[in-house]
Amino acid sequence: MATSASMPVVGLLVDLSPLRRSPQFRLLTVGRLVSLAGSQFTVVAAPVQVFSLTGSTLAVGLLGLAQLPPLLLASFLGGTLADAFDRRRVLLVTQTLLASASVGLALNAAAPSPRVWLVYVLTAVIAALSGIDAPTRTAAVPGLVSASMLPAALALSQLLFQLALVVGPAVGGLVVARSLTLAYLVDVATFVVAIAAVALMDPLPPEGGGTPPGWRSALEGWRHLRAEPAVLGAFVIDLDAMVFGMPRTLFPELAERVFAAPGAVGLLFAAPAAGALVGAATSGWVGGIEHQGRGVIAAVAAWGAAITVFGVAPWLWLALAALAAAGWADAVSAVMRNTIIQLSVPDRLRGRLSALHIANVSGGPRLGDVESGVVAAVTDVRVSAWSGGLACLAGVALVAHRFGALARWRLSDHGGAGPAGGA
Repeated sequence: MATSASMPVVGLLVDLSPLRRSPQFRLLTVGRLVSLAGSQFTVVAAPVQVFSLTGSTLAVGLLGLAQLPPLLLASFLGGTLADAFDRRRVLLVTQTLLASASVGLALNAAAPSPRVWLVYVLTAVIAALSGIDAPTRTAAVPGLVSASMLPAALALSQLLFQLALVVGPAVGGLVVARSLTLAYLVDVATFVVAIAAVALMDPLPPEGGGTPPGWRSALEGWRHLRAEPAVLGAFVIDLDAMVFGMPRTLFPELAERVFAAPGAVGLLFAAPAAGALVGAATSGWVGGIEHQGRGVIAAVAAWGAAITVFGVAPWLWLALAALAAAGWADAVSAVMRNTIIQLSVPDRLRGRLSALHIANVSGGPRLGDVESGVVAAVTDVRVSAWSGGLACLAGVALVAHRFGALARWRLSDHGGAGPAGGA
């Protein structure tokens, strides 16, 4: 157990001590914040451009579908690269290539006759590169802060992610309304800042000299996941929440036909992100929870309960409040799940396990879109919403029973510093 002098201060607001105490983490975080914010400009601009070129909502939907296979495939590859090479160098390469892809989008937007197929290709390339960049960045964090500060560092990462999701699209939408080319160029500029921040960091070689990349290396990560029941339980319980408790495909119909407020669809989409932002900003207490595994179970149960309330809410304000509560629970769960994953996995495998985690959190919501849409088609939109919440709660009970190691996972058993007698 760490001494009280080395333990992080546990409070309500997010703990900023990792930024103060680790210059290397500060550089990585600043670069990530700027890059995330810029990427949201492209997230807004690309669908707008596809719709303006085709006039087809289906074409816009296919844009997201086209990005999923390269994202998932590259995530597995990215995990092996993060465990094989200097992670700083991998980040420099991916950020440079991401900037180049955004330059391509800007040039296409500025052309007299922009090509829609180029938007598909370049956004798919961006998705693939992001699949390499994200697990590499995640795997680097435990080497930049002490184990006792890792929950706080992960909470900060979650806060920045949610902040970018809330602020980035709002500002990006204003820029896109003026110029698609300018929006893409803003993304390029933010990559330049991110590259400079990473370039100032020290080398980040994986422990043990690295593992040669390849499919055998990727399969080793999968085998390790299956051998770690607490980590596997964290994966499964998040998949349960996303598959059964992800109601976003229901938002348009709920806004128009149930709440008779078509303009409220944006509020329905924003409410979970707003709740998650509050959850991340007030996550200072999360690092002091000794039983992080029980915390994950409780947080996902809270998500399922909130989605159930959302499904039966007779008023729009209650539906929004329930979605915000669900977002808050998801942010808390994300911090604890990442803590469990990063502290349970040896450094030589962190890239590959981070890649599997990213594939899990990327694929789960898309499966949830299908599940909620099918149930709504067979029954109705309200039944789909509340039944998904109840199914999520049933899944939580099943995971808690099947993966006892998750409920027993303690921070102090893995080099962390939960307070004696903590929850």
